[in-house]
This record gives sequence, structure tokens and C-alpha cells, in this order.
Amino acid sequence: MRKLGVWGLGFLCFSIWFAVLLQQAHGLRPIRETARSWGDEWLFGKKEKGGAGPFSAWNITGTYRGTWKFLDTVNSSSKFPDFRKESGNSVIELVTSPTKITGVHYVQGAVVFHDVFDNEHNVGGAQIKVEGVYIWPFRQLRLVANSGKKGDSGLEDDYLLSNPYHLLGIFSSQVFQESPRDRILKKKTSPIYEMEKHCNIEIAAQISQTVSSENIILVDGGDKDHYHIDGLMESPAVDDDKDCFSPLSLNATSVNVEVYYNKAVNYTLMVTFVSFLQVLLLIRQMEHSNTQSGAAKVSIVMIGQQAIMDSYLCLLHLTAGILVESLFNAFATAAFFKFVVFSIFEMRYLLSIWKATRPSTSGEGWETMRRELSFLYSRFYGILLGGILVMYEFHNYMRPILLLMYSFWIPQIVANVVRDSRKSLHPYYIMGMTVTRLAIPLYVFGCPKNFMRVGPSKAWCVGLCAFVGSQAALLLLQHYFGSRCFVPRKMLPEKYSYYRRFDHDVNRSRDCVICMATIDLRQRINDCMVTPCEHIFHSGCLQRWMDIKMECPTCRRPLPPA
Repeated sequence: MRKLGVWGLGFLCFSIWFAVLLQQAHGLRPIRETARSWGDEWLFGKKEKGGAGPFSAWNITGTYRGTWKFLDTVNSSSKFPDFRKESGNSVIELVTSPTKITGVHYVQGAVVFHDVFDNEHNVGGAQIKVEGVYIWPFRQLRLVANSGKKGDSGLEDDYLLSNPYHLLGIFSSQVFQESPRDRILKKKTSPIYEMEKHCNIEIAAQISQTVSSENIILVDGGDKDHYHIDGLMESPAVDDDKDCFSPLSLNATSVNVEVYYNKAVNYTLMVTFVSFLQVLLLIRQMEHSNTQSGAAKVSIVMIGQQAIMDSYLCLLHLTAGILVESLFNAFATAAFFKFVVFSIFEMRYLLSIWKATRPSTSGEGWETMRRELSFLYSRFYGILLGGILVMYEFHNYMRPILLLMYSFWIPQIVANVVRDSRKSLHPYYIMGMTVTRLAIPLYVFGCPKNFMRVGPSKAWCVGLCAFVGSQAALLLLQHYFGSRCFVPRKMLPEKYSYYRRFDHDVNRSRDCVICMATIDLRQRINDCMVTPCEHIFHSGCLQRWMDIKMECPTCRRPLPPA
């Protein structure tokens, strides 16, 4: 009898503990049990596959990415008929913390639904803050819409501010998708704003452990656990019994932040390598145009436009590194190399071109040169700051702005035609800069799994490559066949011919003052060149001379372009 009494007392204590547990969980998250019994039937009826023991606690804090879909195929709600899409992508952010109740964790987070509305609303994704409980012995997750009380979202904010997946998503959305001002305006005009005021949102989900082939990495000698959320979301109205929208299913799998971190690091390594190649190409081009006449052939607008592009990239990478503290070293390295390209090499080349196009300024004194330099720097940095304001104001037209920025070869093409200058840029510089400049936009808009979460666009990438490639092709044609080779002859102005016939009876020197060799006037006319001032030189000698100075070697008169 005594043994039976002990067993009975133990069974009574266990029953009381289990009843209190269920009562606390039920009181913390009221679920409608009338008119719908999907919570217990659909969730508790599922059997877990491949999970751990039934009483092992899982830490489900993290980012989950997946899809949502209406169960009824079409939204049957008359209250919010704007939900016309049948399915879309979703991102779930969860932060859990243990409670005093054994087996129950408090959960805070946010659910972001993409592709909810038609394009006519132009509101993008709908974000809903949620809170609830995670009953880990049964792998049950119950969430409701957050009441928005102050001080309730501290853990959630701390997690989001340290999650590179979330932070870089915010950064890329602000840079490539929408501005903060547009986001606030869209939130007020969005149907989701009215739904939060007039609807209750209830989510019931089952947590299971899964293995993702994309996200498996070794952490401390073992595989990192990944979790899958499979649940239902309902929205009973506040004022009546009608639903705000039809029930929809949620399926999401946890994102391995380490893999996401590695993607960002690999991107910064690519940017660093590209910047190093651009430094080598700039050095090669500066050697190609190291003379005054060679530097004067280069368009100062072309170099200035590329310098502004590199300064923007430097600021973007530095801002991303400051925003995501865990990735600061990687992004700061990429920003530093872009700063080297912009501030040291391109600005130095810009000054060399400016001095070559204004040879008279250097002889007018230091005050004049300082005034001209201050005017050059003020224009450059004024355009730099003005471009930032323009991009902020016209944020929705970022792709046309990028197309305008990637027309950096056009000023050089126009300058070659106007000045009739040939071989102003080295072919290696043309081809190398074209390829390296396309690396970043092709990654952002072409890579389907880029860390910035920007949707890929094959048509945009093909169009950008064709646009920049056609510019490079025109420059190569000008280099090998003449700066005006593609312009019809009828549209060209009269041009002086250095291979014109000359009068043999005129008494002139028969020595080439460049090589000091005698000129045979009986040789072919293409072997001799005659200047407008009637001086004769060997063709090769005068062409090499004109690459350095555009003046007659004998009388120092200016020479027209060849």
C-alpha cells in the first residue's frame, strides 16, 4: 500500500505539472478553436522525420527564407481584395529567449511577404512584426501580430543589428531598390497598413530539422543544424467573423549566415582583385601617354567620370563595412583599394591631362596655376556631391543612372573625332577597363545568388555589356583605322595632307633635321612628309616627332593633326 501511495502521489504531481504547462501555453497564445480546428489536427498529426530526441531544445533563432501560398488558390476575401497574387517569397526573422516555464521559449520577430500585391500598388514586400511562444518539446511555434509595446523588441533589435544577412539586405534595398522616404510613403499607402489595424494575425507552425545541400559547412568539426518551418497563417477580422484574407501556408528554411558571410567576403576579394588590375592598367596607360602631346589627346572628362565612379564605389563599400560590423575588415579593404585607384592614380592622371591641355598656364606664375587648380578641384568635387544628391532624388531610376555612368568611353570617342587624334589610349587599357568596370554590375544584376539579394536581370546585363562593348569597339577602330574612320567623307571638313606633292624646283634643305640624314627627293611620295611651312622630313621621323610635340621641328610653328 505504501508503494502504491508513493506512485499515486508521483502521478498526481506529474499531472498537475503537465496541466499547468498546457494552461500557461494556452493562456499566452489564444487560438480560435471554434469554426476551425486546423491547429491541432494539421500540426500535431504530423510526424517528425529525422529529428533528435523528443525533449532536446532547439535554438531556432535565425533567418528563414522560403515561400508563401494561398491554400484556396485565389484569395476569397472581400475585405482586402488587393491580395491578388497566389504565391510569393517570404523571409522570417525569429529571436527566442527562455522563460520561467519549462519547455516554453518566448519568440519575437518579423515576417516579410514579397510579391503580395499587384504592381499597381508599388509597395514591394509587406512586413509584419510577430511575437508568441515556441513549445520545444512538441516543436510547436505559435505567433500573433506584435502589439507594438515599447521595450518588447529589444532582443529582436539586438539580433537584427548583428545579423549580416538582415543588415546587408537593408543596405542593398536602400541603394538599389528604394529610398527611406519612399519606403515611409509606401507603408502609409500600403494595404498592409490597414490590415494591421483591422485584422488579427495568427500563425501556427511545426519546426523540423533538415539538411540543406547549399548551406552545409563544418562548424567546430560538425554540421550546422538547419531548421524548417511549415505552418499556416490566418487573419480573423477584429470587428466581425469574416476573414481578412484566405488562409495561406508558410514554408521556410533557415539561412546559414556563415555561407552568406562567405559570399560577402568573396565579393570583396573580387573587388580588391579588380581594383589591383585597374591600377596596373592605369600605369600602362600613363606610360603610353607620358608626353605632353600624348596626354593632351586623352579626354579629361573620360578620366574624371571614371574617378567619380570609383569614389562612389569607395563610399558604398565603406558604408557597408560600417553598417555590418562583422564584415568591416573585408569591405574596408575593398574601399581602400578603390580609394587608391581614385585618389592616387586617377587624380594624378587627371592633373597631367589638365597641364598638357594648358601649357601656357605653367608659365604665368604660381598664383594663376593655383587659381586654375582650385577651379578644377571645385568642379570635380561639386559634380561628385551633386551626383550623390541626384541619385538620392531620382532613386527609382537607378538603372538609367548607371547606364549614364557607364558611358564613360563616349567623351573620348567624341574628343578623338573633334581633334582628329589617333592612338590616344592603349588597346590594353581600353579592353581591360571595359572588362573590369563590368565586373561589379554583372555580379549585382546577373548573379542569381548574390549576397545583396537583388533580383537578376539577364536582359539588363546583356544590354549593359552591349552598350559598353560597342563603345570599346569604336575606340579600337579609331586606334587602328583612324579617329574618323566611321564618319562619311562628305561630312568631314577639309584636312591638310602631309603627303601632298611639292615643287622640286624650290630651293629647300635636303636634310631631315630630326634624324640628320639626307632626304632623297626622288623616292616615293609616301616616304616623305611636307609641313604647311614647306619643310620636308622622313615620314617615320615626323610621325614620331608629332607623337611628342605638335610643332614643326625646324621653325616651331604649330602643326595640324595628321
